[in-house]
Amino acid sequence: MKIKYIYIALSVAFLSSCTKLDENIYDKVPADEFFALPGAAASSLASVYAQMPGNWDGVGYAGADRGWYDLNEMSADYQVVPHRTTGDWELDFARLYKREWLPSDGFMNNTWNWLYKSIYRANRSIAQLETAKADPSAIAEAKVLRAFFYYLLIDDFGDVPFFTVNDTPVEQVPQAKRKEVYDFVVSELLANIDQLSSTKGGNYYGRFNKWAAYSLLAKVYLNAQVYTGTPMWNECLAACNKVSEGGFSLHSGAADASNKLGYKYYELFGDVLPDDETILAIYVTADIVGRNIFTVRSLGGTDGTNLFGAGAWNGSIVPQAFVEKFSNTDIRKRQFRYGANPYGPQPAGFINYSLEVLSLDNPGALPNAGARNQKFFPVAPISNGGSNDFPIYRYADILLMKAECNVRLGSAAVGKPFIDQVRERAGLNALTAAPTLDNIYDERGFELTWEGHRRQDMIRFGKFLLAHDFAPAVGPFRLLFPIPTAALNANKLLIQNPGY
Repeated sequence: MKIKYIYIALSVAFLSSCTKLDENIYDKVPADEFFALPGAAASSLASVYAQMPGNWDGVGYAGADRGWYDLNEMSADYQVVPHRTTGDWELDFARLYKREWLPSDGFMNNTWNWLYKSIYRANRSIAQLETAKADPSAIAEAKVLRAFFYYLLIDDFGDVPFFTVNDTPVEQVPQAKRKEVYDFVVSELLANIDQLSSTKGGNYYGRFNKWAAYSLLAKVYLNAQVYTGTPMWNECLAACNKVSEGGFSLHSGAADASNKLGYKYYELFGDVLPDDETILAIYVTADIVGRNIFTVRSLGGTDGTNLFGAGAWNGSIVPQAFVEKFSNTDIRKRQFRYGANPYGPQPAGFINYSLEVLSLDNPGALPNAGARNQKFFPVAPISNGGSNDFPIYRYADILLMKAECNVRLGSAAVGKPFIDQVRERAGLNALTAAPTLDNIYDERGFELTWEGHRRQDMIRFGKFLLAHDFAPAVGPFRLLFPIPTAALNANKLLIQNPGY
């Protein structure tokens, strides 16, 4: 039973008890003791986890649009929604891809508001649980959740408002340095990880258990040099090794005629993700718990009807240069749909998408220009998106992090088996020599396409400011997003990031 169901069950139980007016009342509990009751802590945590699935108006980590996912993925090099010559789609997404964003853009404000709403709820949950002297593992879980949201904030915005209790008016919250918040995130994780459950799946599907928290710690250390100027490769490697103690392995890459894309690999992006490789996922059921729009937004309208019985949006494309980097023997190339003989189902009337895109914004792309992504081939129920769960952390990422840390520490040969495992699962040969950083960077792109890691990877590998496709080279101030105009107006203590 997932945490949201526990929350709903508790609510129903409370409503039911209120109708039995002729019975003795045994369930009155002082408010400051309630969250120590069995199951009650879950209702407090559920209010925080409810912020994870993607929903409209930029809410959520991934799944819907105009929020954290779009801000980070469409500012990278492998996804964009072009304006169309038919007049479809505004210029916002193309501007984001070309690194022309402004502090007033909705992507900025939505992401900022979502993260701070999540932090507010995490603070409230921690206060409720600590006051009730709840199970220490529940308190630890709430603190790890808060650390996750602060990590995302400093990754995007640098110096940010920082508070751990909800008693300060917005206009008085001080702005903390990026390193200060980084240090807080690390200290919170180190103090709480080992209090978390080591259980995988079941009640812990979609929750921060010990292995998910170590994955988060590894990510924080992986990017420490970007955040603080001091690399933490040994620490990242140690955190990855902790994750490996959880007994994870790569999911099968075997051919599977019953899979829409022909391989078991794509079960990693379907419904209820396999826990052999999935470390942390977002549970999704369209119109009930979030949604996953990514393939629905990508395919043309009639393709959606033909392929899975629901209209699609003719939006997101994959630039030609990125598609062409994949080997034809790489099973991961099957996520891209284009040409007269596309990967995946070929029902009558399917759309032939061209790889070439001539313009993003002026005059824009032709209606069927651009490869589409069907990695998250929609699963039922389908309503304004599919019900595909979304992987935040999976073991392939951990293996590639191990490979990268070893290369950066001067032990490339030690890192080779980790990248080779990922390559061989995809149908490629092992590398013929010890990996280079470029090998690692490319492999991360191949393996983690559209999973929310690309902007961060591009920055860490020194690629983000370079020109690519329709995006010109930009100045280093673009390594951070601007603090939203609305946030500056609400809190005069905030200082805008340089360049904006």
